[in-house]
Amino acid sequence: MSEMIRFSIDGTEVEVTQGTTVLEAARQEGMRIPTLCYLKDVNSSSGCRLCLVEVGPKLIASCSLKAEPNMRVLTNTQKVREARRTVLELLLSNHKEECTICVRGGTCELQDLANELNVRKRRFNGKRVTAKLDDLSPSIVRDPEKCILCGRCVAMCSQVQTVSAIGLYKRGFETMVGPAFGKSLADSVCVNCGQCIVACPVGALSERENIDDVWNAIADPTKVVVAQTAPSIRVALGEEFGRPIGSRVTGKMVAALKLIGFDKVFDTDFGADLTIMEEGTELLNRLTSREHLPLMTSCCPGWVKFVEHNFPDLLGNLSTCKSPHQMEGALIKTYFAKKMGIRPEQIVVVSIMPCVAKKFERGREGMSRAGLDDVDYVLTTRELARMIKESGVDFLNLQDQEFDNPFGEGSGAGVIFGATGGVAEAALRTVFELVAGTELETVEYTSVRGGDGIKETTVVLPDGTTIRTAVIHGLGNARKVMDMVRQGEKSYEFIEVMACPGGCVTGGGQPIVNAQLRAEIDVKAARARSIYEEDRARPIRKSHKNPDIIRVYEEFLGHPNSHESHELLHTHYVKRCKF
Repeated sequence: MSEMIRFSIDGTEVEVTQGTTVLEAARQEGMRIPTLCYLKDVNSSSGCRLCLVEVGPKLIASCSLKAEPNMRVLTNTQKVREARRTVLELLLSNHKEECTICVRGGTCELQDLANELNVRKRRFNGKRVTAKLDDLSPSIVRDPEKCILCGRCVAMCSQVQTVSAIGLYKRGFETMVGPAFGKSLADSVCVNCGQCIVACPVGALSERENIDDVWNAIADPTKVVVAQTAPSIRVALGEEFGRPIGSRVTGKMVAALKLIGFDKVFDTDFGADLTIMEEGTELLNRLTSREHLPLMTSCCPGWVKFVEHNFPDLLGNLSTCKSPHQMEGALIKTYFAKKMGIRPEQIVVVSIMPCVAKKFERGREGMSRAGLDDVDYVLTTRELARMIKESGVDFLNLQDQEFDNPFGEGSGAGVIFGATGGVAEAALRTVFELVAGTELETVEYTSVRGGDGIKETTVVLPDGTTIRTAVIHGLGNARKVMDMVRQGEKSYEFIEVMACPGGCVTGGGQPIVNAQLRAEIDVKAARARSIYEEDRARPIRKSHKNPDIIRVYEEFLGHPNSHESHELLHTHYVKRCKF
């Protein structure tokens, strides 16, 4: 058991475990110390110096200062306040002045601190860094002139995700954050997960917007514009309108989409159910043949690209299934178009996703048919919120509406795709029953749930087949498991990976939660709880019981893994460079 120590902060005696930093101790006591470079469990570089406190005659960064017995810490002296204000003013002196039109307006930590520390004028005017905007990536825009060199994005990319697409390069005043040798993100090993955007406290990193493209499509009378929404959107969108973290706003989201001009609003939960039918059948086939095991999920495009860059020898283990929104897009432009008597080229499919990697995915080879992309545009949760606000819709007072048919019915299994472990649990619900030929009394596999980065469980099917399963979130964790699989140290039949820590609920396109609040609230757990609540509220909780899924196979696809299914719903992968 760790030893407890006592010390004082602003005259208040505090007791903490040995090794606790002064910053964390203050937060435990509800005391506010401003930070910029600090990101709990990710980055504590002491680089920004905004968390300075006074200890004796010295000013020391509290994010790296370990508490010691009988230490006396002062956080609110004139010396501390003036030092923090000077640090902030120096940061502002080299910052691009676009606050009124910046994508981070209202969620910018630098602007919030300027207000908090009462910075009302610019005292320092000197040379500013000038750099070219990097907007070549289909997913992420990088503006070096807004970067404050806090290092949070670099730590997230290298330490948590182990991608290392960006780093600090050059020296002194010319120091910048970006890919090596000044390359674009588009030409790097970036997997487009967008966790750098979530980590960034300012507007130096943002998603590539497609809002104007979608407005133009909606305004075109010759187009039928269809929206489909991912499971995790409904538990995050409300935050953009002041609702508590994790609030479910499914009906209001549908109503808003219809009000702003979408002709049809479908639920990507349907596509998730379709994925389970295809992927579950694929798993059963591989279990029989014992080839290309473990089967690795392919729902997450960040994870897929990570494998292409780092583990090309394991590409054959990836499921050939397209991700749920790509599957649904393919069916919208074939099955739906035929049923409605609409020419496929008239249809514009817009996917509302928690993920910026989906913007890259929609343009991949193998995501189109007969010259038509499965999905035309991808919007993040944040982009959808901007469209709703721009249209003047009173979101919080909307009457709930239902999704449209024939892709408006999703099972509870489809809903839980939004949380880490959800794909594995949904697959097990269906695979078990397909093998058993009888219904499960209990449908919840709680062993694959929770916040652990790597979870393992074993399921024995009624015919005696064993499915050893690993559930992973965060690419750093995925790398550890893949290295063990490659070296023969671990053996599984099924592996689920989500690139973003926490899964889709905390994807790179979700609402920004500032670092202070993230240190106080487990955002991924709050959003995941709402996902599971919606699952329990669904009358149908297994993908193969969804009547719309059954109908699509009867009327169009034939059976899972059929020739038509492979033509429409499956894809292939490519080896990519490691540098």
